[in-house]
Amino acid sequence: MFERIKALVDHWHQMNEVESLTARDLDDLGMTRDQVLAFVRMPHDVPDRVAAMAHIFGLSEKQIKADHEAYVDLLYTCGNCKERGACALVLERGELSRPSDADFCMNKHNFAGHAVA
Repeated sequence: MFERIKALVDHWHQMNEVESLTARDLDDLGMTRDQVLAFVRMPHDVPDRVAAMAHIFGLSEKQIKADHEAYVDLLYTCGNCKERGACALVLERGELSRPSDADFCMNKHNFAGHAVA
């Protein structure tokens, strides 16, 4: 019970921090206030999921992070996905998974668009 209360207080502090960001702070982050709030609310494993799914599509973490705005879009899309169960199954298979196994992935076209010959 204590951990749950602590988590709620931490979340409340994060939300207050986001609300106190200035326009310059947001510009430095390259994000809108709504985007930052969405990131505070999303599951903490999203960056790892995006990197793992990108790997299935043949991309490195460095490649997907090269374009900040596109990376933010990948994270936002993943963070709002309703297919976390299907995603977990594909990611669990690791090297055995192929892009065709991730037809449910809302980022699949973005990953495919990043692919380099």
